[in-house]
Amino acid sequence: MKPVRVLLVDGHKLIRAGLRALLENLAGVEVVAEVDEEREALQLIKVHLPDVVLVDILAPVMTGIELSAHVSREFPQARVLVLSEYTNEACVSQSLQAGAKGYLVKGASIAELELALRLVARGETYLSPEVSEHAVAGHVSQAVGKRGSSKPLTPRQCEVLKLVAEGYSTKEIANLLNVSAKTIETHRTDIMARLEVYNLAGLIRYAIRIGLVTLEH
Repeated sequence: MKPVRVLLVDGHKLIRAGLRALLENLAGVEVVAEVDEEREALQLIKVHLPDVVLVDILAPVMTGIELSAHVSREFPQARVLVLSEYTNEACVSQSLQAGAKGYLVKGASIAELELALRLVARGETYLSPEVSEHAVAGHVSQAVGKRGSSKPLTPRQCEVLKLVAEGYSTKEIANLLNVSAKTIETHRTDIMARLEVYNLAGLIRYAIRIGLVTLEH
């Protein structure tokens, strides 16, 4: 399997060294370069052609959000995975709107880091489960809109999708949300149509990919 080539961008030498050591212990991950300054990162992307640019959202010269915008515009083949301690809606939304393909919270596990790298390298989106529900719902709306739908998922549909992916039955979801089973079936049908996903496995994969549920579910 082709290794995921990573360019590491962080202004703190010790943190950068720790991240590099961690990444180099992951099978199928290759750190092609590391840099402490974002403008230099843009030059190194030209040289190394990484699959993923892993950058701290509070990078010292230009933020991870600003770097995401530059990379998505100038190097669309490289995908940005933002690393952040913040889970608020503004940071997540701004990162995604700037072109970042992933948003990983610093408290993530090694397994989550590896998953995020692989999904982002494939061009898919990854959001840590800790990000706010509003940010996730907003991202789902944007993702669906890009696929040509004029009606993005509503907050209630996002809630239903989350419960479906967690393994609850239609009757259990109806009881939890205090609605009829028929209403849940209608929501589920609408969700599948809007996401163009027509089976349970596909819904679960989608929910995991955008961070509505964790891998334990």
